Amino acid sequence: MTSKQPSIATEATPVLLANIRQVINQAQSQVKHTVNSAMVQAYWHIGQLIVEQEQQGQNRAEYGKAQLKQLSMQLTKEYGKGFSSRNLANMRSFYVAFPILQTLSAKLSWSHYCQLIRIENQAARLWYMQESAEQNWSVRALERQVGTLYYERLLASKNKQPVEQEAQQNTLPLAEHAQDYLRDPYILDFLNLDSGHYQEADLEQGIINNLQKFLLELGKGFAFVARQQRICTDDGDYFIDLVFYNFHLKCFMLIDLKLNKLTHQDVGQMDMYVRMYEEQQRRPDDNPTIGLILCSEHNHTVAKYSVLNESKQLFASKYLTQLPSEEELQRELEKERARVQQQLSNQQKEFDDEEQRDIGL
Repeated sequence: MTSKQPSIATEATPVLLANIRQVINQAQSQVKHTVNSAMVQAYWHIGQLIVEQEQQGQNRAEYGKAQLKQLSMQLTKEYGKGFSSRNLANMRSFYVAFPILQTLSAKLSWSHYCQLIRIENQAARLWYMQESAEQNWSVRALERQVGTLYYERLLASKNKQPVEQEAQQNTLPLAEHAQDYLRDPYILDFLNLDSGHYQEADLEQGIINNLQKFLLELGKGFAFVARQQRICTDDGDYFIDLVFYNFHLKCFMLIDLKLNKLTHQDVGQMDMYVRMYEEQQRRPDDNPTIGLILCSEHNHTVAKYSVLNESKQLFASKYLTQLPSEEELQRELEKERARVQQQLSNQQKEFDDEEQRDIGL
């Protein structure tokens, strides 16, 4: 009788996975450090060049404002939107706030320094920089500590322990990871990468968030199962945007969102999802799985149910009486796309307004 070799492979898998994760994490951290160091030093030197040039102008304030506008137009053409007037103004302020390059912490990102340059008190600014580096504060954590006057309260307090404990609680969920850092818009702009697909991802994520809430509040037996659920096939791995289980119909419903017009490929892919789910996830007492394709493009939305041929009669006679109609889903999809797009537009407007205010100063 031969020994069971699969058990040996199963025991080795967690070790192999841990080792691979370690390699990936180390590589991502190295990329983060390299890009961060290059960007921060480049922006410091650019700030130095701007300040030195401005000092030769006869009317420094007006000259500096006009120069930044001209520089921004020329640099944006060559290197992308990372060199907006606002960001150039930040580089100038960066050099003024930290005139000695060697005092900068290599652990902090450009986003950190954009927060630090707003602190007028030099001693506080240097203290926040040191604490951010030592405690591995994210940008949000730094912003929160500055906003709660952590430095000032610490100086004024005779018993510092409660203040320090409060600060630790404020930063616990805000640790910064390499994956998040590499999605930072400042990084994408510095490398002159197209961030459009990230904005599209924000739109898609917003629609999915609200669609999930809509179905759960519909009162028709939906229970949330998973997001981005993996389906393994011989051709590779696929991820289903949303998976629900309907207790009235006793079946799974798979939802896939596309930010484009409905194509034959989309329909074929959903049919594949449904068939694979039938094989891998459906239990003997479950009814056949339903697919739902949602396609959202400007002024054109489609909601289309998808079932296997052998389930079409059941779908028509029973499922349609319990499920939201395709027209109802289409209206919800249109509403959510418009709402999320408006939200993203408002965020961009706030960013642009802040840039104009900064330049005006």
